[in-house]
This record gives sequence, structure tokens and C-alpha cells, in this order.
Amino acid sequence: MIKNMIVPFFFGLGGPLGSGQQYLPWIHVEDLTSLILFAIENENVKGVLNGVAPQVITNADFTKSFARAMSRPAFIPVPEFALNYLLHEERAMLMTKGQHVTPTRVLEYGFKYKYDNIDAACKECAHLL
Repeated sequence: MIKNMIVPFFFGLGGPLGSGQQYLPWIHVEDLTSLILFAIENENVKGVLNGVAPQVITNADFTKSFARAMSRPAFIPVPEFALNYLLHEERAMLMTKGQHVTPTRVLEYGFKYKYDNIDAACKECAHLL
């Protein structure tokens, strides 16, 4: 997801998708990798785990955080009709409707996140650019 956002944000053209109020489950790639290894290495881990960070955010929250991390503005929203045209309706719906997902079982098993908040995760990603 980040890869597709770098260029618009770099040029100050980033902004929320649709209303920006939709939930956006997220996880830093290092945490996702660690979570997979955690699940493989621990016999007590059973069933499906939600590979998302514990902080619940909206698309607007993510947009602001990523823009701050890149030291760029982010005030140009991408209208829903444009997403429907560019991504087709089904894929656009994934971006504009969002889902409220939490890692309840992951936390119950005792997994520790390195990046449990979006600001730290975005700073790390921007640092790599």
C-alpha cells in the first residue's frame, strides 16, 4: 500500500480516500513478519489471527500520519467516484468502506508489537525512502 502512495505524497498531492472516515486496519511489515514467526514457533497458538496493529485508525488518521512522516501536506482528498473509475467498484469499495478489525487473539497470546502506533510505523517507512 505504501509503495503506491509515495509519489503523490512526495509531491504534496496526498490526501484521504473518499470521506477518510472509514476504518483502515494496518500493520508494519516487520510486525507482520514477527507475528507469522510467533504463530509458527508457539504451539499454543491455534486458529486464525488478525494480522493488524492494535491501534484502530481511520484513513484520515493514516493520511495525516504518513504526510507528517514525509514532511508533506496532505489535503487533497481522492473522491469516491475517482476511485470507482480507477480501481473499479469492487476494489474501490475496499478502500472507501473500510473494516474495523482488532487483534484481540494476537494480544491474548502475548504477541508484542514493535510498531503499535501509526506515527512510529509511518516514520520508519518514511525513513527508508
